[in-house]
Amino acid sequence: MADFDLVLKGTVVLPDRLVEGGHVAVRDGKVAHVGEGAMPAAKERHDLSGALILPGAIDAQVHSLSQKDQEDFLWSTRSAAAGGVTTIVDMPYDEGNLVCSAEAVKIKVDHASPQARVDFALYGTVDPAEGPARIGEMVEAGVAAFKFSTFGTDPKRFPRIPAALLEDCFSAIAPTGLTAGVHNEDDEAVRAAIAKVKAAGITDYRAHGLSRPPLTELLASNQIYETGAATGCPAHVVHCSLGRGYEIAAAYRAQGFRATIECCIHYLTLDEENDVARLGGKAKINPPIRPRAEVEKLWRHVAAGNVTLVSTDHVSWSEDRKTNPDMLANASGVPGLEVMVPLFVKGALERGIPLTRAAELMALNPARHFRLDHVKGALEAGKDADITVLTPEPYTYDAAASGHNVVGWSPYNGIRLPWRVSATYLRGRLAFDGTKVLAEPGTGAFVRPLPTLVLRSA
Repeated sequence: MADFDLVLKGTVVLPDRLVEGGHVAVRDGKVAHVGEGAMPAAKERHDLSGALILPGAIDAQVHSLSQKDQEDFLWSTRSAAAGGVTTIVDMPYDEGNLVCSAEAVKIKVDHASPQARVDFALYGTVDPAEGPARIGEMVEAGVAAFKFSTFGTDPKRFPRIPAALLEDCFSAIAPTGLTAGVHNEDDEAVRAAIAKVKAAGITDYRAHGLSRPPLTELLASNQIYETGAATGCPAHVVHCSLGRGYEIAAAYRAQGFRATIECCIHYLTLDEENDVARLGGKAKINPPIRPRAEVEKLWRHVAAGNVTLVSTDHVSWSEDRKTNPDMLANASGVPGLEVMVPLFVKGALERGIPLTRAAELMALNPARHFRLDHVKGALEAGKDADITVLTPEPYTYDAAASGHNVVGWSPYNGIRLPWRVSATYLRGRLAFDGTKVLAEPGTGAFVRPLPTLVLRSA
Protein backbone atom coordinates (compact mmCIF):
# COMPACT_ATOMS: atom_id res chain seq x y z
CA MET A 1 0.00 0.00 0.00
CA ALA A 2 1.36 3.42 -0.94
CA ASP A 3 2.34 5.58 2.01
CA PHE A 4 2.08 8.85 0.08
CA ASP A 5 0.44 10.37 -2.99
CA LEU A 6 3.67 11.79 -4.42
CA VAL A 7 7.40 11.55 -3.73
CA LEU A 8 10.06 13.65 -5.47
CA LYS A 9 13.75 12.87 -5.04
CA GLY A 10 16.64 15.21 -5.82
CA THR A 11 18.65 17.96 -4.15
CA VAL A 12 16.18 19.47 -1.68
CA VAL A 13 16.83 23.18 -1.14
CA LEU A 14 15.95 24.32 2.39
CA PRO A 15 16.61 27.74 3.94
CA ASP A 16 19.44 26.36 6.08
CA ARG A 17 20.95 23.55 3.99
CA LEU A 18 20.95 21.54 0.77
CA VAL A 19 20.02 17.88 1.08
CA GLU A 20 21.54 15.91 -1.79
CA GLY A 21 19.65 12.70 -2.40
CA GLY A 22 16.77 14.10 -0.39
CA HIS A 23 13.09 13.61 -1.00
CA VAL A 24 9.79 15.36 -0.38
CA ALA A 25 6.71 13.23 0.27
CA VAL A 26 3.17 14.56 -0.23
CA ARG A 27 -0.16 13.38 1.12
CA ASP A 28 -3.56 15.10 0.59
CA GLY A 29 -1.97 18.22 -0.86
CA LYS A 30 0.34 18.78 2.11
CA VAL A 31 4.00 18.06 2.70
CA ALA A 32 3.97 14.92 4.83
CA HIS A 33 7.69 14.19 5.14
CA VAL A 34 11.09 15.52 4.07
CA GLY A 35 13.92 13.05 4.28
CA GLU A 36 16.92 11.48 2.56
CA GLY A 37 17.91 8.06 1.35
CA ALA A 38 15.59 5.57 -0.29
CA MET A 39 12.28 6.94 -1.55
CA PRO A 40 9.26 5.71 0.38
CA ALA A 41 6.34 4.06 -1.38
CA ALA A 42 3.92 6.40 -3.15
CA LYS A 43 1.23 6.38 -5.82
CA GLU A 44 3.55 8.54 -7.93
CA ARG A 45 7.34 8.67 -7.57
CA HIS A 46 9.95 10.65 -9.50
CA ASP A 47 13.70 10.23 -9.05
CA LEU A 48 14.94 13.60 -10.28
CA SER A 49 18.65 13.00 -9.90
CA GLY A 50 20.51 16.23 -10.61
CA ALA A 51 17.42 18.42 -10.11
CA LEU A 52 16.85 21.08 -7.48
CA ILE A 53 13.65 20.75 -5.42
CA LEU A 54 12.66 24.08 -3.88
CA PRO A 55 9.63 25.38 -2.03
CA GLY A 56 7.22 27.09 -4.41
CA ALA A 57 8.11 30.76 -4.72
CA ILE A 58 5.92 33.52 -3.29
CA ASP A 59 6.12 36.65 -5.41
CA ALA A 60 5.57 39.51 -2.99
CA GLN A 61 4.82 42.16 -5.60
CA VAL A 62 2.57 41.62 -8.61
CA HIS A 63 0.37 44.08 -10.55
CA SER A 64 -2.15 41.90 -12.40
CA LEU A 65 -4.64 44.68 -13.16
CA SER A 66 -2.58 47.83 -13.78
CA GLN A 67 -3.63 48.05 -17.43
CA LYS A 68 -7.33 47.55 -18.02
CA ASP A 69 -8.25 44.66 -20.35
CA GLN A 70 -4.60 43.58 -20.56
CA GLU A 71 -3.15 40.89 -18.29
CA ASP A 72 -5.55 40.04 -15.45
CA PHE A 73 -5.10 37.00 -13.17
CA LEU A 74 -5.68 34.61 -16.05
CA TRP A 75 -2.27 35.50 -17.46
CA SER A 76 -0.32 36.63 -14.40
CA THR A 77 -0.94 33.32 -12.66
CA ARG A 78 -0.13 31.41 -15.84
CA SER A 79 3.27 33.13 -15.97
CA ALA A 80 3.67 32.41 -12.27
CA ALA A 81 3.03 28.67 -12.66
CA ALA A 82 5.52 28.49 -15.53
CA GLY A 83 8.09 30.24 -13.35
CA GLY A 84 7.79 28.10 -10.23
CA VAL A 85 5.78 30.76 -8.40
CA THR A 86 2.91 29.16 -6.49
CA THR A 87 1.55 32.24 -4.69
CA ILE A 88 1.37 35.85 -5.86
CA VAL A 89 0.69 38.85 -3.64
CA ASP A 90 -1.22 41.33 -5.77
CA MET A 91 -0.93 45.09 -5.41
CA PRO A 92 -3.95 47.32 -4.64
CA TYR A 93 -3.47 49.80 -7.50
CA ASP A 94 -5.79 48.42 -10.16
CA GLU A 95 -6.83 50.61 -13.06
CA GLY A 96 -10.31 51.81 -12.18
CA ASN A 97 -10.39 50.23 -8.72
CA LEU A 98 -8.27 51.31 -5.76
CA VAL A 99 -8.43 48.43 -3.25
CA CYS A 100 -9.20 50.52 -0.17
CA SER A 101 -12.23 48.94 1.52
CA ALA A 102 -13.57 45.55 2.56
CA GLU A 103 -15.98 45.71 -0.36
CA ALA A 104 -13.13 46.35 -2.80
CA VAL A 105 -11.20 43.41 -1.35
CA LYS A 106 -14.23 41.15 -1.79
CA ILE A 107 -14.77 42.36 -5.35
CA LYS A 108 -11.15 41.58 -6.19
CA VAL A 109 -11.25 38.13 -4.56
CA ASP A 110 -14.45 37.31 -6.47
CA HIS A 111 -12.88 38.60 -9.69
CA ALA A 112 -9.58 36.74 -9.31
CA SER A 113 -10.79 33.41 -7.95
CA PRO A 114 -12.30 32.00 -11.19
CA GLN A 115 -9.16 33.01 -13.12
CA ALA A 116 -6.28 32.15 -10.81
CA ARG A 117 -4.11 29.15 -11.69
CA VAL A 118 -1.95 29.54 -8.55
CA ASP A 119 -2.82 30.88 -5.11
CA PHE A 120 -3.01 34.60 -4.40
CA ALA A 121 -2.97 37.03 -1.49
CA LEU A 122 -3.85 40.71 -1.57
CA TYR A 123 -2.50 44.06 -0.44
CA GLY A 124 -4.85 46.80 0.72
CA THR A 125 -4.34 50.57 0.65
CA VAL A 126 -6.22 53.76 1.55
CA ASP A 127 -7.99 56.51 -0.30
CA PRO A 128 -6.27 59.74 0.88
CA ALA A 129 -9.69 61.38 1.22
CA GLU A 130 -10.80 58.69 3.71
CA GLY A 131 -7.56 58.17 5.60
CA PRO A 132 -7.15 55.08 7.78
CA ALA A 133 -10.85 54.63 8.56
CA ARG A 134 -11.20 51.38 6.59
CA ILE A 135 -7.96 49.69 7.62
CA GLY A 136 -9.69 47.53 10.26
CA GLU A 137 -12.33 46.26 7.86
CA MET A 138 -9.69 45.36 5.26
CA VAL A 139 -7.81 43.34 7.89
CA GLU A 140 -11.03 41.43 8.57
CA ALA A 141 -11.51 40.97 4.82
CA GLY A 142 -8.16 39.17 4.65
CA VAL A 143 -5.50 41.49 3.26
CA ALA A 144 -1.98 40.27 3.95
CA ALA A 145 -0.35 43.73 4.21
CA PHE A 146 -0.88 47.37 3.31
CA LYS A 147 0.79 49.42 0.59
CA PHE A 148 1.31 53.17 0.36
CA SER A 149 3.43 55.51 -1.71
CA THR A 150 5.48 58.57 -0.85
CA PHE A 151 5.31 59.48 -4.55
CA GLY A 152 2.12 60.27 -6.43
CA THR A 153 2.14 58.30 -9.68
CA ASP A 154 -1.56 58.98 -10.25
CA PRO A 155 -3.89 60.94 -7.96
CA LYS A 156 -6.63 58.28 -8.13
CA ARG A 157 -5.02 54.92 -8.95
CA PHE A 158 -1.63 55.36 -7.25
CA PRO A 159 -1.84 58.38 -4.91
CA ARG A 160 0.82 59.98 -2.77
CA ILE A 161 0.26 59.56 0.97
CA PRO A 162 1.59 62.69 2.74
CA ALA A 163 3.75 62.32 5.86
CA ALA A 164 1.04 63.07 8.44
CA LEU A 165 -1.44 60.68 6.81
CA LEU A 166 1.23 58.00 6.51
CA GLU A 167 1.82 58.29 10.25
CA ASP A 168 -1.92 57.94 10.90
CA CYS A 169 -2.09 54.84 8.70
CA PHE A 170 0.94 53.27 10.37
CA SER A 171 -0.64 53.94 13.78
CA ALA A 172 -3.86 52.22 12.69
CA ILE A 173 -1.99 49.19 11.29
CA ALA A 174 0.41 48.74 14.21
CA PRO A 175 -2.05 46.91 16.55
CA THR A 176 -2.96 44.40 13.82
CA GLY A 177 0.55 43.03 13.43
CA LEU A 178 0.42 43.43 9.65
CA THR A 179 3.15 45.26 7.76
CA ALA A 180 2.98 48.66 6.08
CA GLY A 181 4.86 48.54 2.78
CA VAL A 182 5.74 51.79 1.05
CA HIS A 183 6.91 52.86 -2.41
CA ASN A 184 10.09 54.73 -1.51
CA GLU A 185 10.58 57.87 -3.61
CA ASP A 186 10.35 61.38 -2.20
CA ASP A 187 7.69 63.24 -4.20
CA GLU A 188 9.11 66.75 -3.94
CA ALA A 189 12.68 65.65 -4.72
CA VAL A 190 11.62 63.54 -7.71
CA ARG A 191 9.53 66.32 -9.21
CA ALA A 192 12.41 68.77 -8.86
CA ALA A 193 14.76 66.30 -10.57
CA ILE A 194 12.27 65.67 -13.39
CA ALA A 195 12.01 69.41 -13.98
CA LYS A 196 15.81 69.65 -14.27
CA VAL A 197 15.97 66.82 -16.79
CA LYS A 198 13.21 68.36 -18.92
CA ALA A 199 14.81 71.79 -18.76
CA ALA A 200 18.07 70.26 -20.00
CA GLY A 201 16.25 68.66 -22.94
CA ILE A 202 17.44 65.12 -22.06
CA THR A 203 15.02 62.53 -23.49
CA ASP A 204 17.16 59.42 -24.09
CA TYR A 205 17.66 56.47 -21.72
CA ARG A 206 19.65 58.62 -19.26
CA ALA A 207 16.61 60.75 -18.47
CA HIS A 208 14.99 58.27 -16.12
CA GLY A 209 17.96 57.71 -13.81
CA LEU A 210 18.68 61.44 -13.74
CA SER A 211 15.06 62.18 -12.87
CA ARG A 212 15.23 59.87 -9.83
CA PRO A 213 18.74 60.15 -8.40
CA PRO A 214 19.73 58.07 -5.35
CA LEU A 215 18.90 60.73 -2.78
CA THR A 216 15.23 60.76 -3.84
CA GLU A 217 14.98 57.09 -2.87
CA LEU A 218 17.04 57.28 0.33
CA LEU A 219 15.13 60.26 1.75
CA ALA A 220 11.88 58.33 1.41
CA SER A 221 13.34 55.15 2.91
CA ASN A 222 14.43 57.04 6.01
CA GLN A 223 10.97 58.57 6.34
CA ILE A 224 9.33 55.16 6.08
CA TYR A 225 11.50 53.55 8.74
CA GLU A 226 11.33 56.51 11.08
CA THR A 227 7.53 56.50 10.79
CA GLY A 228 7.56 52.82 11.69
CA ALA A 229 9.82 53.52 14.65
CA ALA A 230 7.53 56.31 15.89
CA THR A 231 4.33 54.26 15.61
CA GLY A 232 5.48 50.73 16.42
CA CYS A 233 4.30 49.53 13.01
CA PRO A 234 6.37 47.02 11.00
CA ALA A 235 7.78 49.16 8.17
CA HIS A 236 8.72 47.73 4.79
CA VAL A 237 10.45 49.30 1.78
CA VAL A 238 8.92 47.49 -1.18
CA HIS A 239 11.78 47.93 -3.65
CA CYS A 240 15.28 49.20 -3.02
CA SER A 241 17.76 49.71 -5.86
CA LEU A 242 20.67 51.00 -3.75
CA GLY A 243 23.14 49.33 -1.44
CA ARG A 244 22.84 52.28 0.95
CA GLY A 245 19.14 51.49 1.41
CA TYR A 246 19.92 48.03 2.79
CA GLU A 247 22.42 49.58 5.20
CA ILE A 248 19.71 51.95 6.44
CA ALA A 249 17.26 49.08 6.97
CA ALA A 250 19.90 47.04 8.82
CA ALA A 251 20.63 50.00 11.10
CA TYR A 252 16.97 50.28 12.11
CA ARG A 253 16.81 46.52 12.78
CA ALA A 254 19.94 46.79 14.92
CA GLN A 255 18.08 49.38 16.99
CA GLY A 256 15.27 46.91 17.57
CA PHE A 257 12.73 48.14 15.03
CA ARG A 258 10.82 45.97 12.57
CA ALA A 259 12.35 47.27 9.35
CA THR A 260 12.24 44.98 6.33
CA ILE A 261 13.37 45.55 2.76
CA GLU A 262 12.66 44.02 -0.64
CA CYS A 263 14.91 43.62 -3.67
CA CYS A 264 13.32 43.15 -7.08
CA ILE A 265 14.93 40.71 -9.49
CA HIS A 266 15.53 43.46 -12.05
CA TYR A 267 17.87 45.25 -9.62
CA LEU A 268 19.89 42.04 -9.34
CA THR A 269 19.99 41.46 -13.10
CA LEU A 270 19.90 44.63 -15.20
CA ASP A 271 22.15 47.69 -15.17
CA GLU A 272 21.86 51.21 -16.51
CA GLU A 273 24.95 51.49 -18.69
CA ASN A 274 24.27 48.28 -20.64
CA ASP A 275 20.63 47.23 -20.35
CA VAL A 276 18.80 50.54 -20.00
CA ALA A 277 20.97 52.01 -22.74
CA ARG A 278 19.97 49.09 -24.99
CA LEU A 279 16.31 48.69 -24.01
CA GLY A 280 15.20 52.25 -23.36
CA GLY A 281 11.58 52.33 -22.17
CA LYS A 282 11.46 48.55 -21.81
CA ALA A 283 13.79 48.95 -18.84
CA LYS A 284 12.00 51.93 -17.26
CA ILE A 285 11.12 51.03 -13.68
CA ASN A 286 10.57 53.04 -10.50
CA PRO A 287 12.97 53.34 -8.73
CA PRO A 288 15.32 53.16 -11.73
CA ILE A 289 17.77 50.47 -12.74
CA ARG A 290 21.16 51.57 -11.38
CA PRO A 291 24.77 51.16 -12.63
CA ARG A 292 26.43 47.72 -12.57
CA ALA A 293 28.49 48.63 -9.50
CA GLU A 294 25.23 49.06 -7.57
CA VAL A 295 23.92 45.69 -8.84
CA GLU A 296 26.94 43.96 -7.35
CA LYS A 297 26.46 45.80 -4.04
CA LEU A 298 22.96 44.36 -3.87
CA TRP A 299 24.25 40.82 -4.36
CA ARG A 300 26.67 41.41 -1.49
CA HIS A 301 23.70 42.37 0.67
CA VAL A 302 21.92 39.18 -0.44
CA ALA A 303 24.97 37.21 0.66
CA ALA A 304 25.19 39.10 3.96
CA GLY A 305 21.55 38.47 4.86
CA ASN A 306 20.47 42.11 4.63
CA VAL A 307 17.70 41.47 2.07
CA THR A 308 14.32 40.35 3.42
CA LEU A 309 12.52 39.40 0.21
CA VAL A 310 13.14 39.06 -3.53
CA SER A 311 10.20 39.79 -5.83
CA THR A 312 9.41 40.90 -9.39
CA ASP A 313 7.17 44.01 -9.17
CA HIS A 314 5.66 42.31 -12.22
CA VAL A 315 3.49 44.32 -14.60
CA SER A 316 2.80 43.45 -18.24
CA TRP A 317 2.39 46.76 -20.04
CA SER A 318 1.50 46.49 -23.72
CA GLU A 319 4.49 47.18 -25.93
CA ASP A 320 3.15 50.52 -27.19
CA ARG A 321 3.40 51.86 -23.62
CA LYS A 322 7.11 50.93 -23.35
CA THR A 323 8.61 52.05 -26.68
CA ASN A 324 8.35 55.84 -26.72
CA PRO A 325 11.71 57.42 -27.71
CA ASP A 326 11.08 60.00 -24.98
CA MET A 327 12.19 57.91 -21.99
CA LEU A 328 10.03 59.69 -19.44
CA ALA A 329 6.86 59.19 -21.51
CA ASN A 330 6.92 55.40 -21.04
CA ALA A 331 5.00 53.46 -18.41
CA SER A 332 7.12 52.16 -15.52
CA GLY A 333 7.52 48.47 -14.74
CA VAL A 334 8.36 45.17 -16.40
CA PRO A 335 7.09 41.56 -16.43
CA GLY A 336 9.15 38.95 -14.60
CA LEU A 337 7.01 36.21 -13.04
CA GLU A 338 8.08 33.49 -15.46
CA VAL A 339 11.79 34.01 -14.94
CA MET A 340 12.44 35.33 -11.39
CA VAL A 341 13.49 31.98 -9.91
CA PRO A 342 15.89 30.97 -12.73
CA LEU A 343 17.41 34.48 -12.76
CA PHE A 344 18.04 34.40 -9.02
CA VAL A 345 19.56 30.92 -9.18
CA LYS A 346 21.83 32.01 -12.04
CA GLY A 347 23.00 35.13 -10.19
CA ALA A 348 23.59 33.31 -6.93
CA LEU A 349 25.59 30.49 -8.51
CA GLU A 350 27.74 32.94 -10.45
CA ARG A 351 28.69 34.68 -7.21
CA GLY A 352 29.11 31.67 -4.96
CA ILE A 353 26.02 32.52 -2.93
CA PRO A 354 24.37 29.39 -1.48
CA LEU A 355 21.06 28.42 -3.03
CA THR A 356 19.60 28.27 0.47
CA ARG A 357 19.03 32.01 -0.09
CA ALA A 358 16.51 31.13 -2.83
CA ALA A 359 14.38 29.16 -0.37
CA GLU A 360 14.72 31.90 2.21
CA LEU A 361 14.14 35.06 0.13
CA MET A 362 11.50 33.77 -2.30
CA ALA A 363 9.53 31.42 -0.03
CA LEU A 364 10.15 31.34 3.73
CA ASN A 365 10.57 35.06 4.35
CA PRO A 366 7.63 36.15 2.16
CA ALA A 367 5.37 33.63 3.89
CA ARG A 368 6.35 34.98 7.27
CA HIS A 369 6.20 38.60 6.10
CA PHE A 370 2.59 38.26 4.91
CA ARG A 371 1.65 35.95 7.82
CA LEU A 372 0.90 33.08 5.48
CA ASP A 373 3.46 30.74 7.02
CA HIS A 374 0.79 28.56 8.62
CA VAL A 375 0.28 27.09 5.12
CA LYS A 376 2.97 28.49 2.81
CA GLY A 377 6.68 29.05 2.36
CA ALA A 378 8.48 25.87 3.35
CA LEU A 379 8.97 22.20 2.60
CA GLU A 380 7.80 21.25 6.07
CA ALA A 381 5.27 18.71 7.28
CA GLY A 382 1.80 20.20 7.36
CA LYS A 383 2.47 23.03 4.90
CA ASP A 384 0.96 23.16 1.42
CA ALA A 385 2.91 20.98 -1.01
CA ASP A 386 3.95 23.91 -3.20
CA ILE A 387 7.10 22.73 -4.98
CA THR A 388 9.36 24.02 -7.73
CA VAL A 389 11.68 21.68 -9.63
CA LEU A 390 14.65 23.08 -11.56
CA THR A 391 16.80 20.98 -13.90
CA PRO A 392 20.21 21.83 -15.39
CA GLU A 393 19.06 22.58 -18.95
CA PRO A 394 20.73 25.74 -20.27
CA TYR A 395 18.47 27.84 -22.48
CA THR A 396 18.09 31.37 -23.79
CA TYR A 397 15.03 33.12 -22.42
CA ASP A 398 12.39 34.36 -24.87
CA ALA A 399 9.11 35.56 -23.37
CA ALA A 400 7.19 35.23 -26.63
CA ALA A 401 8.42 31.72 -27.40
CA SER A 402 7.17 30.21 -24.13
CA GLY A 403 3.55 31.22 -24.75
CA HIS A 404 2.92 31.84 -21.06
CA ASN A 405 2.93 35.63 -21.11
CA VAL A 406 0.27 38.08 -22.23
CA VAL A 407 2.99 40.24 -23.80
CA GLY A 408 5.74 39.04 -26.11
CA TRP A 409 8.49 41.28 -24.75
CA SER A 410 10.72 41.09 -21.68
CA PRO A 411 13.83 42.97 -20.55
CA TYR A 412 15.29 39.52 -19.85
CA ASN A 413 14.99 38.26 -23.43
CA GLY A 414 18.32 36.88 -24.65
CA ILE A 415 19.69 36.01 -21.20
CA ARG A 416 21.26 32.56 -21.03
CA LEU A 417 19.91 30.66 -18.02
CA PRO A 418 21.62 27.51 -16.68
CA TRP A 419 18.60 26.08 -14.84
CA ARG A 420 15.05 25.63 -16.16
CA VAL A 421 11.79 25.29 -14.25
CA SER A 422 10.79 21.78 -15.26
CA ALA A 423 7.84 21.31 -12.89
CA THR A 424 5.65 23.32 -10.54
CA TYR A 425 3.35 21.67 -8.01
CA LEU A 426 0.53 23.55 -6.31
CA ARG A 427 -0.75 21.78 -3.21
CA GLY A 428 0.68 18.53 -4.52
CA ARG A 429 -0.84 18.74 -8.01
CA LEU A 430 1.24 19.32 -11.12
CA ALA A 431 0.54 22.88 -12.27
CA PHE A 432 3.33 23.10 -14.89
CA ASP A 433 5.11 20.19 -16.56
CA GLY A 434 8.07 22.10 -17.99
CA THR A 435 6.27 22.94 -21.22
CA LYS A 436 2.57 23.38 -20.51
CA VAL A 437 0.69 25.07 -17.70
CA LEU A 438 -1.71 22.34 -16.59
CA ALA A 439 -3.42 24.26 -13.80
CA GLU A 440 -6.81 25.41 -15.04
CA PRO A 441 -8.32 28.80 -14.18
CA GLY A 442 -9.92 28.52 -10.76
CA THR A 443 -7.28 26.11 -9.42
CA GLY A 444 -5.73 28.89 -7.38
CA ALA A 445 -7.28 30.03 -4.11
CA PHE A 446 -7.30 33.20 -2.03
CA VAL A 447 -4.94 32.83 0.93
CA ARG A 448 -5.02 35.12 3.93
CA PRO A 449 -3.42 35.50 7.35
CA LEU A 450 -5.01 33.69 10.26
CA PRO A 451 -7.34 36.03 12.18
CA THR A 452 -5.39 37.65 14.98
CA LEU A 453 -6.64 39.31 18.13
CA VAL A 454 -6.11 43.02 17.63
CA LEU A 455 -4.11 44.59 20.42
CA ARG A 456 -6.01 47.30 22.24
CA SER A 457 -4.56 50.19 24.15
CA ALA A 458 -5.61 50.58 27.78
